[in-house]
Amino acid sequence: APDQPSAPPAIARQSGGCGVAGGRMTDTRRRVKVYTLNEDRQWDDRGTGHVSSCYVERLKGMSLLVRAESDGSLLLESKINPNTAYQKQQDTLIVWSEAENYDLALSFQEKAGCDEIWEKICQVQGKDPSVDITQDLVDESEEERFDDMSSPGLELPSCELSRLEEIAELVASSLPSPLRREKLALALENEGYIKKLLEIFHVCEDLENIEGLHHLYEIIKGIFLLNRTALFEVMFSEECIMDVIGCLEYDPSLSQSRKHREFLTKTAKFKEVIPISDPELKQKIHQTYRVQYIQDMVLPTPSVFEENMLSTLHSFIFFNKVEIVGMLQEDEKFLTDLFAQLTDEATDEEKRQELVNFLKEFCAFSQTLQPQNRDAFFKTLSNMGILPALEVILGMDDAQVRSAATDIFSYLVEYNPSMVREFVMQEAQQNDDDILLINLIIEHMICDTDPELGGAVLLMGLLRTLVDPENMLATANKTEKTEFLGFFYKHCMHVLTAPLLANTTEDKPSKDDFQTAQLLALILELLTFCVEHHTYHIKNYIINKDILRRVLVLMASKHAFLALCALRFKRKIIGLKDEFYNRYIMKSFLFEPVVKAFLNNGSRYNLMNSAIIEMFEFIRVEDIKSLTAHVIENYWKALEDVDYVQTFKGLKLRFEQQRERQDNPKLDSMRSILRNHRYRRDARTLEDEEEMWFNTDEDDMEDGEAVVPPSDKTKNDEDIMDPISKFMERKKLKESEEKEVLLKTNLSGRQSPSFKLSFSSGTKSNLTSQSSASNLPGSPGSPGSPGSPGSPGSVSKSTSQMAAITTKGGLVGLVDYPDDDEEDDEDEDKEETLPLSKKAKLESS
Repeated sequence: APDQPSAPPAIARQSGGCGVAGGRMTDTRRRVKVYTLNEDRQWDDRGTGHVSSCYVERLKGMSLLVRAESDGSLLLESKINPNTAYQKQQDTLIVWSEAENYDLALSFQEKAGCDEIWEKICQVQGKDPSVDITQDLVDESEEERFDDMSSPGLELPSCELSRLEEIAELVASSLPSPLRREKLALALENEGYIKKLLEIFHVCEDLENIEGLHHLYEIIKGIFLLNRTALFEVMFSEECIMDVIGCLEYDPSLSQSRKHREFLTKTAKFKEVIPISDPELKQKIHQTYRVQYIQDMVLPTPSVFEENMLSTLHSFIFFNKVEIVGMLQEDEKFLTDLFAQLTDEATDEEKRQELVNFLKEFCAFSQTLQPQNRDAFFKTLSNMGILPALEVILGMDDAQVRSAATDIFSYLVEYNPSMVREFVMQEAQQNDDDILLINLIIEHMICDTDPELGGAVLLMGLLRTLVDPENMLATANKTEKTEFLGFFYKHCMHVLTAPLLANTTEDKPSKDDFQTAQLLALILELLTFCVEHHTYHIKNYIINKDILRRVLVLMASKHAFLALCALRFKRKIIGLKDEFYNRYIMKSFLFEPVVKAFLNNGSRYNLMNSAIIEMFEFIRVEDIKSLTAHVIENYWKALEDVDYVQTFKGLKLRFEQQRERQDNPKLDSMRSILRNHRYRRDARTLEDEEEMWFNTDEDDMEDGEAVVPPSDKTKNDEDIMDPISKFMERKKLKESEEKEVLLKTNLSGRQSPSFKLSFSSGTKSNLTSQSSASNLPGSPGSPGSPGSPGSPGSVSKSTSQMAAITTKGGLVGLVDYPDDDEEDDEDEDKEETLPLSKKAKLESS
């Protein structure tokens, strides 16, 4: 089958049927478009119709018939020849050649129709329908035309002006077949045919023979599609390449010729920033630029059929670039001069910019190298002093030069961060902190003039790579992590945190514009990364420099993203559960800015609200005792009214439990005995046992002691009652109550997917009647459920009983022990006043 320049367009998919008059098929599976390939190798649409296969007496065989859907006329009548190569492509295309230079294609509306006709074709030819091509691309007629495979080759017409059309036809007819292409390529190589064609090109240009120039365009384009390196070597040689480009200027499809040669010789200028003494290297650079130009600008965009036919051209360019990098790398004089001029203060700015741009392009070329070649490349640059040169360049005033130098630095960091770290540690022994390479990078990040801080984001990513312990090496004698981080915190960290410290001297950020906020957010992102990965280095720095207090000043920023960055920094510190950090936080009262931000946020249900609650919830769930006590002792009055989540009441409960255990060590030991007793009775898992332990503690709140500070009367009662006997009474009360509630809630089927609570504003201890209209789900008067976006802060204080039920995520362990059958009448009264949410939670358990 021929190699077409582009696939026929797929027939439009339609939802309706395609009815045809006169008994023609209405099956959309058989709906097709018929295409033929024209002289310009473009597909022409011959019409839409319905295809069928049947025996045609006149043709003496099974044939494909396509009748137009518009008038029923015959669009196609083609005998299925047993030796014709049919190709199925893209599931809905069948392509074949009827005769030389006459190619046909059927584009089906549906894959099923294509499969049916394909089966008919394969049946006639005796082929398996699973194949995508029914014959080898070389059929008997081709073998006859080329005589025998062992024949000396293809005989080309004599290279004369009068025979250009014949030559163009021969080249075009050879492209579809691999065998023909092979024979044509050998003939072109052996007879020096390309140079003869280029001589005729000059004659045609002199005579202004446009027809001949059009034929030459087709011939040269066809030779490109032969995909032969040996032919490319001839065409891209110094003496031939400009004439080849000249031939490609005369595209028959264009009304006027292009001026490619004029652009390459007059517009495009070759700049030697450092004179290249090697003529072979210089010629290779010229050749690569011109071939790249042919690929990108001169040759038309390859079609789906041709894209693989230019693979050798891609490879030619690739290997040329590899060769150029290798030759420059070996030219020590060239590289020595390059770095000498880069660092010479006498070099003018324009010259230095050209040198830096060359070095940047040189490094970009290296990305095409194989890993071992790339290693050798960067090692050479390192030996030539690329890092000291970059240090000098980054210290200059020219922004364009600094930008190019930053790109070069990024190549080096991505390739080998250890090499960069080793250099900066060595230079620290000789230079001041201000001119250290990493500090220059940090300064450029801080001073980025781009409103979106594009350059700063790139540089922050490079710094993060450099301080990432994951890519640091460890040897028997030394550890890179220890050495480099020690260096970084001593010589560089103060430069990184300077904008943060300068902007947080008061209670609010001194500068709060968008660009400053973005920069501080980037710095906080890197500091947060350090908290997670650097352990004691960053811990010492934060505590000694009081960094967290300064960071929390940013909680007052008008930019929510910056305030959240500050909160995330503190959350990362708390997440470490490190008592050194915790003592620092408590000593400096560093929850105060967070509580202020929480209260200032009010009833808004947003990311700030959720993030702050999550931080306190983490402290509660992880039972960080020191922080729990600190928060309750210092901020409980500010937080006790928050009822839409149980986090703060849960913290208070934790605090009360801690205090009770400290005051009554005997009680603590008795609880342990009771837990073990339960474990023996029903073989609970340790995790379930701990859950029951917390639930038992939570029951303490049902006497009104956990939320409201105990009154003098309560304290006197506690003094009178033995703590252990009090605990046992509470335990019995809880278990009998749970049993009663479980029985009653299981009998009631009045649960709804969501519930809303309504509390009396006049009391803190009593729930409103369960039958109140405001209590019903979805009632307009209810303040909103705890999960609704508008509800934070809208519900007044709940009873201590409600807090106890929803602590620990709202889970209440319910087990009906056979030996716990004690029941009191007052339990039933208590059950009647249970809030709906408690009933729902209990039953869902």
